[in-house]
Amino acid sequence: MSALDIFENDSDDTKSAIMRATYLALCEHGYANLTIQRIGDEFEKSKSLLYHHYDSKDELLVDFLGFVLEKYKADIPAEEYDDPCAHLRAVLDHVVPPTLDAERYEFTSAMIELRAQAPHDEAYREQFTRNDRFFRQQFANVVSDGIETGAFRDVDPEQTAALLVTTINGSMLERVTTDDAEDAIRATRRELDAYIDSHLLAENGD
Repeated sequence: MSALDIFENDSDDTKSAIMRATYLALCEHGYANLTIQRIGDEFEKSKSLLYHHYDSKDELLVDFLGFVLEKYKADIPAEEYDDPCAHLRAVLDHVVPPTLDAERYEFTSAMIELRAQAPHDEAYREQFTRNDRFFRQQFANVVSDGIETGAFRDVDPEQTAALLVTTINGSMLERVTTDDAEDAIRATRRELDAYIDSHLLAENGD
C-alpha cells in the first residue's frame, strides 16, 4: 500500500479528502509553514468544509494523525503464519524496509514532524503513545506465539517488543534527518535479524 492509498476508498469521502489534502500540504510545506489555507489549497471540495469541521491547524493535524496511524496499523502483516519467525521478519520488512521510495519517504518525514510536537502537546503525545503501545503489543504477541510453539526461546515478550519498537522509531528518525541513513538502516536491519537468530530462535530453530 502506498502512502496516498490510505486516503482512498473510505466510507466518508469528505473525511478522506480532508485527510489527503492535509497530507499533501504537510509534505509540501512542513509543520512549521502549514496553515489551514494551504491545506485548503489541496482540498478539492469547498474550503468552508475545513473551517466547519476544524477550528485550528493542530486540531486538524491531531485528527489527521489518528486517521493515518489507524490506517497504517491496519496494513501491518497480520495474516496467519505457520512460522512465528517468518511473521516477525515480515513485520520488520514492512516497518523497516531497506530503502524508501519518494512517497514513503515523505510520509515518514511527515510522521517525524508530527512526533516532534509530542513533547509539548498532550494530544500528539496521546496519539503516538497509543500507536507505540499497539506495535509493542503486536510484537509481543508474535514472540509469545513463538515461545508457545517452541520456535523461540523463553524470553520476555514485552522486553523484546520494547527493544524492537524503540529501534524502529530510531531508524525512522535517522532515515529522514541524516544524509547517511540508508547504509545505517541496512546495518540495523542486519543486526535485528542477527538478534532474532541469536537471542530468539530456539536451539532447534532455523
